[in-house]
Amino acid sequence: MNLEDWKMASNISVIQIILLTVLATLCALDAYMFAGFQLSKPIIAGFLAGIIMGDMKTGLVVGATLQLMVLGIGTFGGASIPDFASGAIIGTALGVVSGKGIEFAIGVSVPVGLLLVQLDILARFIAIYFTHRADRHVERGEYNKMSMDAWLTLIPYGLSRALPVGLSLAFGNSVVKLVLDYAPDWLMGGLKLAGAVLPVVGIAILLHYLPIKKFAPYLIAGYFLAAYLKIPMMGIAIVGVIAAMIY
Repeated sequence: MNLEDWKMASNISVIQIILLTVLATLCALDAYMFAGFQLSKPIIAGFLAGIIMGDMKTGLVVGATLQLMVLGIGTFGGASIPDFASGAIIGTALGVVSGKGIEFAIGVSVPVGLLLVQLDILARFIAIYFTHRADRHVERGEYNKMSMDAWLTLIPYGLSRALPVGLSLAFGNSVVKLVLDYAPDWLMGGLKLAGAVLPVVGIAILLHYLPIKKFAPYLIAGYFLAAYLKIPMMGIAIVGVIAAMIY
């Protein structure tokens, strides 16, 4: 693909790439600096990415679907988990650019989130260097330097998300076009099928944590409203609020 073809295929502006890269960085630092904003949650990351890309619906659906995949999962004890926040950002952006719909966006988001686990591990290894320096500063009573090293540990975490997200978005438009032009039908069909199945898996996980036996009538009522009366999700949410108030 030459430069002119790339320009014609490109629908992500430089400003959008910068904003999405900054968003990915903030999501990576969320747990360490401003957890109250919950930026590391896929639904929040997807929502903000959707606003930046001008397609809030795609961002919300992608983020909400990935949110269902991480219920009850945390980085306790230094464990690394799939980075579905960055996956939601990349999936939303490329989903909007490709025009292939939400299923394609979700299908892209999941493998991205799984691959970024390795970069999270690498970032933790690099951060250990600054941690050991901080230990030495503590022994010497150099607390100002110790504090500085503590802040420096955030750099590899931020870069572990900023670099892959920024590079994938900067070159992702041409890559997406090449994939759409040359990828076999079975691959594209598989991505769409995975995107369609994952919400079902997420809902099943959610139902596992809910007291379904106790509130089975409400579950049946919600299914009836959605499947037979075709009421939008906002309408069902309002009915749920009313049911909760009565209960």
